[in-house]
Amino acid sequence: MTHGSEKKAVAPRTAELVDEVRDSAKAGTEAATKALRRFRDTVDQALPGSVQPLRKKIVDAAIELADQLVDAQYKFHRSIVRSADRALNKPEDEKK
Repeated sequence: MTHGSEKKAVAPRTAELVDEVRDSAKAGTEAATKALRRFRDTVDQALPGSVQPLRKKIVDAAIELADQLVDAQYKFHRSIVRSADRALNKPEDEKK
């Protein structure tokens, strides 16, 4: 296989990896959103309306936590894609 055709073969693999990571990140975000809805519903059922400030504080803290977790997941996925891209696009003589 020539160096030029290797580069062409690597590009689709890199694109596939990027798509997989993007799909995984989207799934993670959707899962976090569903979990937050369930949490909010549970808090709404457990706490009476008279403690609205406490309920708001608890739900806001959970939203902040979920936001930080999704952000960390995104950064992790982005790091994986960058590492894979560097590894897949490394010249053949550097791979050895």
